[in-house]
Amino acid sequence: MTVRFRVLGNVEVCVDGALVDIGHLRQQCVLVALLVEPDGVVPIDKLVDRVWADRPPQRAVGTLRSYLSRLRGVLAAAANVDIARRPGGYVLTVDPMAVDMHRFRRLVAQARAAGGDTGVALFEEALGLWRGEPFATLDTPWLNSERDALKRQRLEAELDRNDLALSRGEHTRLLDELSVRAAAHPLDERLAGQLMLALYRCGRQADALGAYRQVRLTLAEELGADPSPPLAHLHQRLLAGDPALIQPVVPAAASDSRLVAQVPRQLPAPPRSFVGRVRELAALGAVLEAQPDAGGTVAISAIGGAAGVGKTWLALRWAHDNLHRFPDGQLYVNLGGFDPDREVVDPAVALRGFLDALGVPSTRIPADPDAQAALYRSLVADRRMLIVLDNARDSTHVLRLLPGSGACTVLVTSRHHLAGLLAAHGARPLALDVLPDGDARMVLTEQLGTPRVADEPDAVTAILDSCAGLPLALGIVAARAAIHVDLSLATLAGELRDASTRLDALDAGELAVNVRAVLDCSYQALPAAAARALRLLALAPGPDISLPAAASLVALTVAGTRTVLRQLITRHLLQENSPGRYRMHDLVRLYTAEQAHVVETAEERRAAIQRALDHYLHTAHAAALLLNPHRVLVITPDPAEDGVAPEGLADLEQSMAWLTDEQPVLLAAIDQASDNGFDTHTWQLAWSLANFLERRGDWHTQVATQRAALDATLRLAHRKGQAIAHRGLAIASSRMGEYEAAHTHLRHALSLFCDLGDHAGQAHTRINIGWLLGRQGLFDEALSNALRALDLYVHAEDRSGQASALNNIGWYHAQLGDYERTLDCCRQAVAVYRELDNHFGEAEAWDSLGYAHHHLGRHEEAVTCFQKALDLFRGLGGRHAEAEVLTHLGDCQHAAGDLEAARHAWRRALRILDQLDHPGADQIRVRLGR
Repeated sequence: MTVRFRVLGNVEVCVDGALVDIGHLRQQCVLVALLVEPDGVVPIDKLVDRVWADRPPQRAVGTLRSYLSRLRGVLAAAANVDIARRPGGYVLTVDPMAVDMHRFRRLVAQARAAGGDTGVALFEEALGLWRGEPFATLDTPWLNSERDALKRQRLEAELDRNDLALSRGEHTRLLDELSVRAAAHPLDERLAGQLMLALYRCGRQADALGAYRQVRLTLAEELGADPSPPLAHLHQRLLAGDPALIQPVVPAAASDSRLVAQVPRQLPAPPRSFVGRVRELAALGAVLEAQPDAGGTVAISAIGGAAGVGKTWLALRWAHDNLHRFPDGQLYVNLGGFDPDREVVDPAVALRGFLDALGVPSTRIPADPDAQAALYRSLVADRRMLIVLDNARDSTHVLRLLPGSGACTVLVTSRHHLAGLLAAHGARPLALDVLPDGDARMVLTEQLGTPRVADEPDAVTAILDSCAGLPLALGIVAARAAIHVDLSLATLAGELRDASTRLDALDAGELAVNVRAVLDCSYQALPAAAARALRLLALAPGPDISLPAAASLVALTVAGTRTVLRQLITRHLLQENSPGRYRMHDLVRLYTAEQAHVVETAEERRAAIQRALDHYLHTAHAAALLLNPHRVLVITPDPAEDGVAPEGLADLEQSMAWLTDEQPVLLAAIDQASDNGFDTHTWQLAWSLANFLERRGDWHTQVATQRAALDATLRLAHRKGQAIAHRGLAIASSRMGEYEAAHTHLRHALSLFCDLGDHAGQAHTRINIGWLLGRQGLFDEALSNALRALDLYVHAEDRSGQASALNNIGWYHAQLGDYERTLDCCRQAVAVYRELDNHFGEAEAWDSLGYAHHHLGRHEEAVTCFQKALDLFRGLGGRHAEAEVLTHLGDCQHAAGDLEAARHAWRRALRILDQLDHPGADQIRVRLGR
């Protein structure tokens, strides 16, 4: 396996192209302390000094050894790399060329020796290794000294490269970079001279003289000195218009009848701080590796993604990392397809710019657009060039700019999917998503510095949550924090935490760094139907939405909805995270919710919310009845609004799958209904979820939903709804051990059902009261309530209820030691449940029968009963009930002397209870001796 160490930016280690975790910052510092001296012994005291300076921890040497041990583990798979103990210290055995810092120095030395075009190419390769500040996230006195030395070496290499490139006539390519570097180093006279010469050769004599005046003024103000004689002499030559300063664009040997293209270097500067994207960078490299040497199809990568996700930064980072692969030049144009502060660039204008960069005199450029495109393709034919077409509106926007030669590589970035490029030109798509948490944190750390981030960890976490991995948002926050150094990160986090001010906080004062303005460009380009759908999707509950639910929300057919959703996906305003499920980035949701409140009336917004709630209520209600066809206290929702098409669920399996997939959305729908005055939807959605949550043992969620239901029914003065909610709260509270609260809710429920004359409701509540008393060990009272429930069920002619009461009566007889009575009652319950095809009730009765057989010493019969219960529960999604049966089964097997089987059953029960975060898990751990 090959390994690459990168320190000219964030400290990173790649094994076979994959980034590996090298631990925390202090451990990274240990690695760097060894990397600077590959194959050399670094004394232990020097390592300690490099890592901790004058503040080493207690037992620093022991801590150092632990760091080195972990690093050995990280590097164990890499060939020819090892950290070894030597007399007096440690040595890192590694090929220096595997470390970008040493490779940079070797390439610079080779470039200085080679000169000419080869020298320029070697300099470019060396400088292309830089990804930002060396050791970007590390901060020790020794590292700061090493960092400064490396930065000086880089500047010297740039200056030597500039001299060599200027001697080759590459002033046009260098001009932008020279302007930036001269502004960053205003006292560097050599750099100032290079800028003056490039400006002059580009026909900008006045600007060249202005650059001299600026450096002379700066030298006088800062140092009290005049420009050096070489710079002053250059100034005089500029004033005199010395013809020796001019170099021809076309070599003298070229025939007048043909054009000789110069080497363009149009790439903007690389991103100053770039984090992560290892997989994406590798994917771009794979496209290039797959490109044929000659005569094949042009290699095209289409980088797509939402606004602000970092498409341009990725393209430029990869381009600068791979400059050595494109010795014949690089062309770049920002097509302005979605820029908030510029017009869209016409392809003809971009093409004319490329011809200029390729050295075509204006008199030789044809007037006919097709002839211009043909000339462009001729000039780049068979040349190893990179062409970056940034921020394209759509596929047609870039077609005229595509070369015809297989030697070129093209990167296209766009918020659109560019399906035309993929289908007709074989472009490789690369969808860019938001940054993971670790990389997002690193973005802030790089731009704000480790100390400031470390001082306010809670604020940093809150900022990361609010920015949701969007690089543009992270950059804006970092820019505001950098500009306003007195502004605490906690203050910024507070602005971002409030959804009503978050987009205002993500504004750094210019259109290009304003999340709202950037998103507005994408939104304004949408067709009307897609824009309406996007606005309404922002009003939907939950983290995502299914296609049928979206159809109900926007009141379109499923086919029509699929069409508009695809339009949103192609523009990266919506993601299809899994087939048929759609998600919107948090910041896109905030922006489009604002648009919904501007464009849609209050009545239109409320109607859309009601359609969504109707969809979820009617589908959940149908699922609940399939989950438990024998459920008592059944409710009937009002008819759904026009445009709502609830999902058709065929059976129990589909219902469980739908409820499982939609649970987060259904919980959000209950909250939305409660917040917006849809009280009937609130309590009926809670009813529809109750059995599902009970079977999953999700008691905390059950409490929250039933409490919302109770509040809603109180506002509605709906007495039966109140009774049902009290019952639901009681069941969940009792499962959580909150017996006093459970008794209170059951008393309220029983009183309300009595007032309503609802015998089935009274009976079911009596069952719950008995169950609660049984949990408290009051089995006589529990039996009395179960017997009263049986009478009420008989009066109500409720056969399923009668079976439930018989099972409970049998269970309490078992708790009182009368196991034969248990067998008699529970066999009757099994018979009725089978008659009614009530599998869940039947499973509960088999569990009771198994319990009775166990205590009668009939272990084989007990295991058979428990197994029947398990088989039924597994097909019904009764996970908590399954755990209870497994516990009983384990107890029975333990009593029968089959200890291994008992432990196996208990472990299965524990696994379920741990997944449910159920307090009963501790009792199983006691059985297992944990």
